[in-house]
Amino acid sequence: MKGDIETYHENGQWKNKVEGRSRAANTAATKAEATAKGREMAKDCRAEHIIRNQDGKIGERNSYGNDPRNIPG
Repeated sequence: MKGDIETYHENGQWKNKVEGRSRAANTAATKAEATAKGREMAKDCRAEHIIRNQDGKIGERNSYGNDPRNIPG
């Protein structure tokens, strides 16, 4: 799986989608459940996890991979 993971709300469900794909990878009844699934996906892929609020705005971002801004010092 390549690409960042996005957790978002659509049609009454919370979903996780891999960047660049047209369909959700999974769905959940609650934001907390979807966020947990998305976090695991992002960790497995060493990717960025983008968590959107119900209104679609980005609420949180977490990086679990090769973040160029996170250079060890």
